[in-house]
Amino acid sequence: MKALKTLVFVLSTLFASAALPVRAQEPTNTGVVAVKAGRLLDVRSGNYLSDQFILIESGKVREVGKARDVQPHVPAGARVIDLSHYTVLPGLIDAHTHLTGDPDQSGYRSLGISIPREALTGARNARVTLQAGFTTVRNVGAGGYSDIALRDAINAGDVPGPRLVVSGPPLGITGGHCDNDLLAPQFHAFELGVADGVPAVMAKVRENIKYGADVIKFCATGGVLSQGDNPELEQYSPEEMRALVQEAHRLGRKVAAHAHGSLGIKDAVLAGVDSIEHGSFISEEDIQLMKERGTYLVPTLYLGDWLLQNYQKLGLTDNMVDKAKYVLPEARQHVGRAFREGVKVAFGTDAAVYPHGLNAHEFAVMVKLGMTPLAAIQAATINGADLLGWSDRVGSLEPGHFADLIAVDGDPLQDVTILQNVRVVMKGGVVVKEESSDR
Repeated sequence: MKALKTLVFVLSTLFASAALPVRAQEPTNTGVVAVKAGRLLDVRSGNYLSDQFILIESGKVREVGKARDVQPHVPAGARVIDLSHYTVLPGLIDAHTHLTGDPDQSGYRSLGISIPREALTGARNARVTLQAGFTTVRNVGAGGYSDIALRDAINAGDVPGPRLVVSGPPLGITGGHCDNDLLAPQFHAFELGVADGVPAVMAKVRENIKYGADVIKFCATGGVLSQGDNPELEQYSPEEMRALVQEAHRLGRKVAAHAHGSLGIKDAVLAGVDSIEHGSFISEEDIQLMKERGTYLVPTLYLGDWLLQNYQKLGLTDNMVDKAKYVLPEARQHVGRAFREGVKVAFGTDAAVYPHGLNAHEFAVMVKLGMTPLAAIQAATINGADLLGWSDRVGSLEPGHFADLIAVDGDPLQDVTILQNVRVVMKGGVVVKEESSDR
């Protein structure tokens, strides 16, 4: 028996030694990826660049240029991805989502959704959103810090999803749009982000940052999918808004203001917010003020089409439906004027009011209201990156940026609806979606 064991050991050693040269001859994994792009859209200039090579290392773009210039720098063993039959763009950015919510959780149905369930819903919707080509998302409002948990899970590699900038619970006044007022008085229920008065507002900003918020979101006016309040009326006072924005900026956070009515828009801009969300009743004075201050408008337009076609399937109250029928068509007129007059625009959708994954339908509405396809794409790339404060990492395919890209068939500058059918999605140099082309 001892002799047999010795023979087995010797033979095992010999076989292992013989196998070593074979393993050494296998291609080495350099961590480098090279992408052949038949046509690459330079989102800054609007020009197409042909026969491009994108060299990626450690998840970031190392070099971009003509194949003849870049290809010699591709090391042996690098993975080469051939997108020569596609149009390649930077990964898209949606600056207004609610990943932890779904349209069928509106109205009274929302009362049965727990915070853990929200987080799990968010994991599904993050994957769907990434598959749609949106590699970066700003999530502006979620219950119980569930979006912060989702961001951390994505960053840890536990679940797939876009890069997230998250707000946690949005701030709002008692009984306002950011306060769930569907429960009867005996429950004494308030949303987590409710804060009234300057000291309370400052404390709530600090609390959200304490628990991980990247951005502060607050409700300057009433809203549509909330019971009983008026979207045209201001909710936070100018003093509260100023204190909120100053405290957030002092602590290094940008601020997004939900604002439909003109007065709320004006006072939020004067308070120094970084973006106005929705802007449904934006006035000429508001437009000029935003242009002077460099404030971004984040319109959310496609939801009007989807919601007005599907509201009967949702758990909305009559008051919510009446507001939707009034506000959403009005928003098209006012926001279209803001487009024509040159307000800075970042792409946003309010996904959760309609199903996640349909985010790119927003482009067609933006173009219908007067934007060029290039301007709409820039809103979802370089403008979105600027609003998030991430111009050094996303929004364009440049050296040092994350290797986030999408590939589509055809020319989105001629037909922006092409972006609704993304064939390839890459995040950080890793292909997360790959479909066969119609070609």
